[in-house]
Amino acid sequence: MGRMTTKEVFDWVLNNPKIIKATSTIIRVMDDMASHKMNSGNISLKRRYKHNWPNNYVLEFEQERGHAASSVECYTKQHGVSEQHPYLELNKRVENAWKDVNNGCLRPTAIPMQLFSRVLDFARTGDFMHGGSKDICTNVGDTLNDHITSLFVDPVPI
Repeated sequence: MGRMTTKEVFDWVLNNPKIIKATSTIIRVMDDMASHKMNSGNISLKRRYKHNWPNNYVLEFEQERGHAASSVECYTKQHGVSEQHPYLELNKRVENAWKDVNNGCLRPTAIPMQLFSRVLDFARTGDFMHGGSKDICTNVGDTLNDHITSLFVDPVPI
């Protein structure tokens, strides 16, 4: 990132500005929703695994690796609601976080736009990896392979 890594930039990041919090929310909540949905009925994963598919496979897998409970589980337990209700609320939180990211990029500050571009790209990556209730980060399949191939193996000439 070159010359944009100044003391002011580090101080700004360490103060945890709204755009950084919003990006973290997007990544975390979308990952939680995707991995939670994946455990409760992903047919393609079930076909890939020959053994019996336990209902809590992903959650057990994540918790065995020392992962904390997902935001879906926490919301369900805290509010005593069905498993579908947290998705509505968490999707609202993701939508509001995107509004914060967009506002952060549109408001001029002393922070270089290159840094905002990196933060925005990180949020976009999270949306790509976990959007649409898919978790191609955990479940690497044709979608991710096709994108990597189009970017690095068969790139579009400019």
